[in-house]
Amino acid sequence: MKIAFVGKGGSGKTTLSSLFIRHLAATGAPVIAVDADINQHLGPALGLDEGRAAELPALGERLPLIKEYLRGTNPRIASAAEMIKTTPPGEGSRLLRVREDNPVYEACARAVELDGDIVRLMVTGPFTDADLGVACYHSKTGAVELCLNHLVDGPGEYVVVDMTAGSDSFASGMFTRFDMTFLVAEPTRKGVSVYRQYKEYARDFGVVLKVVGNKVQGRDDLDFLRAEVGDDLVVTVGHSDWVRALEKGRPPRFALLEDVNRRALHQLRTAVDATYELRDAERYTRQMVHFHLKNAQSWGNERTGADLAAQIDPSFVLGESAVAATTATA
Repeated sequence: MKIAFVGKGGSGKTTLSSLFIRHLAATGAPVIAVDADINQHLGPALGLDEGRAAELPALGERLPLIKEYLRGTNPRIASAAEMIKTTPPGEGSRLLRVREDNPVYEACARAVELDGDIVRLMVTGPFTDADLGVACYHSKTGAVELCLNHLVDGPGEYVVVDMTAGSDSFASGMFTRFDMTFLVAEPTRKGVSVYRQYKEYARDFGVVLKVVGNKVQGRDDLDFLRAEVGDDLVVTVGHSDWVRALEKGRPPRFALLEDVNRRALHQLRTAVDATYELRDAERYTRQMVHFHLKNAQSWGNERTGADLAAQIDPSFVLGESAVAATTATA
């Protein structure tokens, strides 16, 4: 199951995504955690000190390795250099599985221990001085999109992505790669404005969007969120002494998280698991093709655009092999 946490900057999406990751890991579920935000805070939220967090290998810096592995023997892709973030899998492509070991995980993922439970953590990497004035941050998140396009996952397996803030998620087709998108919203006009914008942009793509109300302090806050987002509100979270200790760098054992917040995390997992039956492999692959062609058409060089379009294998993307690839368990 692939889950995204989105919301405006400062809404608490990184904190909530880290709590959800801890909750899943505590149940023994296999989890891959991905920090795809320009502000790289997921590592520290999972208990890493600043030194260890800074040493995490950046996906964006290992893009050639990722492309070469995923390309496999796909005859439609002459070289790894020709792959872009939207390139779909085809005959001969390699797929990633949550529970396996492979060169991509070896190079880009690191094991993080959470009270005895282990999750794999991958990060896009921060915006560096070398990027200033010459690069867009979404070129880094392209590595995440490419991996998600080639990922096979099943029920009881989880990939949790802490996304970029606000509507930046729509700078690529990555927003369509998830079974569930949790939008973290504070009970304020600014908090719900991001929800309205996200819902409007995602309207025609079958995105399953639910709202997590954060920093909810009383009945008035709850009533406000219910009035603004309606049935999309799945749960609310208030003050947490456990989270406050985490933010000070002294997280207690996760078993000591407040019962009310533990129940909230359980509700989130229940909502995620319920989406498995809603999976539509044909729509998933159709959207993959749509955004790849859109990228091809946006290239100024017509020859290059045609080459990118030629990477699509219709017999794979639209046939039974695509359905198998996107629904099979590892």
